[in-house]
Amino acid sequence: MRPPETTPKHHTKLDRQFARFLFVGAGNTLLSFVAYRLLLALGTPYVLAAALGFSVGAVNGYVFNRRWTFAARDSARARVVYVAVQAAGAASTSLLVLFFVGVVGLDKVLAYIAAIPPVTVSTFMANRLWTFADRN
Repeated sequence: MRPPETTPKHHTKLDRQFARFLFVGAGNTLLSFVAYRLLLALGTPYVLAAALGFSVGAVNGYVFNRRWTFAARDSARARVVYVAVQAAGAASTSLLVLFFVGVVGLDKVLAYIAAIPPVTVSTFMANRLWTFADRN
């Protein structure tokens, strides 16, 4: 038996979903980062600005991840679970920014950038397993 090919056309469903999630997430991150910088410029405390900035991208993410990444139907359950996952993501972002600024000593912008990877992976898995589970 031949081992499976590993060319892009043979990616697993999980690989495709994660790639799409990252693509949507790039747009969400850009929106979130712009909102974060604007909120900082307006004098918003950085921990609050991190959560609010994250939330801006989360709204965009629901529509695109539901329709394109996971091809799931819209439901009240999906919306409620998505809000819970995003609230956890926003809280995690704020806590990581607080840690990176207060403990590690990063500046506020670098701290936000450092928080993105772990929160991205965590929210992908949570959305895949809980929010849009009916289509995995």
